[in-house]
Order: sequence, then C-alpha cells, then structure tokens
Amino acid sequence: MLNVGVLGAGHLGKIHLKLLQQSKKYNLVGFYDPIEENAKKVANEFGYKSFKSVSELIKNVDVIDIVTPTLSHFDCAKEAITAGKHIFVEKPITKTIEQADTLLKLIKKYNVKGQVGHVERFNPAFTAVKNSIHNPMFIEGHRLAEFNPRGTDVPVVLDLMIHDIDIILSIVNSKVKHISASGVSVISDTPDIANARIEFENGCVANLTASRISLKNMRKTRFFQKDAYIAVDFFEKATEVVRMKDAPEKPGDFDMILQNAEGIKKQIYFENPTIETNNAILDELETFADAINNNTTPIVSLKQGTEALRVAQMIINDF
Repeated sequence: MLNVGVLGAGHLGKIHLKLLQQSKKYNLVGFYDPIEENAKKVANEFGYKSFKSVSELIKNVDVIDIVTPTLSHFDCAKEAITAGKHIFVEKPITKTIEQADTLLKLIKKYNVKGQVGHVERFNPAFTAVKNSIHNPMFIEGHRLAEFNPRGTDVPVVLDLMIHDIDIILSIVNSKVKHISASGVSVISDTPDIANARIEFENGCVANLTASRISLKNMRKTRFFQKDAYIAVDFFEKATEVVRMKDAPEKPGDFDMILQNAEGIKKQIYFENPTIETNNAILDELETFADAINNNTTPIVSLKQGTEALRVAQMIINDF
C-alpha cells in the first residue's frame, strides 16, 4: 500500500480523505489544512491525523494528494516533487502555463508520477462509449451549474469548461488551429458564463458553453461523426448512441430507413452501452496508485493536464 497524505480539507478534500481511507491501495497517513479551526474540526470529527505543516506531511508519505485552491497548486506540487513524492493534483493543474511546464520538467528530473484530477474521464457514461467515438467532426458541449461561491476565484473556463476541454483533447487526435470565445462576468470578478469555438487542424469543430449562474444543472456533450451520433450525459450518467448503416434490400416492417437526395438509403439503429456504476473520484485515485505500482503512464498525465490548461488559457485570452 502507498502512504498518502492530503493537502486541503475543504469540501472536496474531505471527500478525498474519506475515499483514501476506504481504499485498499492506499494507507491514509493524514492531512494538512492551513485553517487551524477547520483542521481541528476535521481531525476531531473523522479521526484523521492533522499535520502542522505541508513539509511535515510530505516527509511522511509516498504520495501527496493536492486538493487546495488553484492558486497554491504549484507551490504544493513543487515542494512534493522535489522531495521525491508522487503527486495527484486537482484540476486545473496550476494557475499558469509557465507553472505547469515547470512541473513537467520537475517530475522528469525527480522521476516521479503525476496525475491531474480531471474526474470526468472516469465518469461511467463516458467510459461506456469512449471507444466508440472515432474521428468526430463536430462536438457540442454544455456544462451548466447553479451558482456556488466555491471556484469563483478562477474564470468559469478553469472552474467548469476545462472538464470538457480535457475530454475533447483526449478524443480529438489533432492540434488546435483556431479559437474564438466570449465570456461575461455577471456575479464574480471573473467570467461566469463563457462560450468557445475550438477548430482543429483535421477539420473538427467543438462548440463549448459553460455557466455557473444557471437555473439548472446540465453536463452533456454530443459527438457527431461519420454514420453516428453519440451523446454523453455526465450529470445523469446516461448515453445515447444512434448509428446508421446501409439499408437492407428488403427492410423489415419496423426498420427505420432514411433516404437522402441522392437516393441513398440508410438504416438507423440504436445502441445501449452498459453503464457500470462506480465512484469516479475513487477510480481516478486508485488508477493513479496502479500507475505508480506498475510504472505506467497515469490516465490523466500532467502533460495532458497542461494541454487542457493551455487551451483554456487560449480561450480566456480571446475574451
């Protein structure tokens, strides 16, 4: 088992602490939270050991799980890496591209593993269909959330849209060619609602909308590719897969047939992928343990987390 410590015991930090304590792949050593009152409360309520400093916690573990505000990701990660510790860091990887690039150099220098918490990669609805998504040419994503003060220290692009940016970059095997975007600050000092059109060199276009001032929650992405439409509902954990194939010469009474202007007939049929129930946060943490133990590349590497941040920053710069 890997000895692990958690930096940050806020809302998400407490979830990580609970899951790491349950995991059979980790031994939870303890946590550090800079707010003394909160640290005492969490330690007393759940029995986790509270450390007095970041350095003290790092000394006693193999893996550091960074669940702190984005602004402190870099300093925490740098200290852990230079001490020879593996790091799991919540998204976005860092505040700036320069910081992320520095971490990439450091993990190589100190020969440690790093993973970024892009948890939607482990959403069962996405994992059920990801191998069916091939060369999509148009992608449309909506990630809408009711207002919550947590996360408003960064633009909605880094708070919410970056999840969809990471998903798309993991699917589209092409470089970004052009980005056009707009964002509006309504309640926060940074944009609360944003739209981005991402054009790739292979012709694929992704149109993403993110809002943290919506009246309802929605996390849905639609992929359009040759002879197929695939929708992933990350919120409801559901999928919709519609495919087309050449119509048979003698269609059945219940076959759905479409004919285009050239007279070509296609049959429409539906697929129902099996969606396995899981805890996505536990899965991302445990697959990171597997990557460390087996010396393999983490599912969401620091390099991929950096590329997601790079595209997110391009979007923000276009506002």
